[in-house]
Amino acid sequence: MDEAIGPERAERIAEQWRRERPDIDPSPMVPLGRLSQAAQLLSERLAAVFRDHGLGRGDFDVLASLRRSGAPYALTPTALWSQLMLTSGTMTSRLDRLEKNGFITREPSPQDRRAVIVRLTDKGLATVDAAVVDHVANERRILSAFSPGEVEQLSELLARLIAALGQAEGGAPAAKARNAEPPSKSI
Repeated sequence: MDEAIGPERAERIAEQWRRERPDIDPSPMVPLGRLSQAAQLLSERLAAVFRDHGLGRGDFDVLASLRRSGAPYALTPTALWSQLMLTSGTMTSRLDRLEKNGFITREPSPQDRRAVIVRLTDKGLATVDAAVVDHVANERRILSAFSPGEVEQLSELLARLIAALGQAEGGAPAAKARNAEPPSKSI
């Protein structure tokens, strides 16, 4: 594996900080740097599967939300927005693109003509059903380095980290995350 992207990268960076700044303990950089690096590599591998189906990650998320909602595979834009934690502008842009490509339709709500319902088309249903099979197989490959017990342990540890981050500095992580600077790729 390329030294620049190997798991020892974070340890090397922490060691450089130990040498240059012996007054601080950079040990938190190692697991968090590795987590950041893993997230970047994971994102690349997930995106490749979505691309194979003509989708971006955000497109898949919208189609998957509609599919998971059950027949008739339809939700209001507000319901989609709240599930995906997007701005209304981002949601509109995604819906425009998905509609243009024939994956969804937007139609008036039968209960309230002022409201809109977003519905999977047959093409959208077939695409998301094929994509999710490949997506889950890809996730299984990604986690194949771990035993089932280790996968469960990893899941529990990440859940604790997410909960701790959500409680840090008074909570409200979703609102803070939307208003925060984009994450830096350095550790």
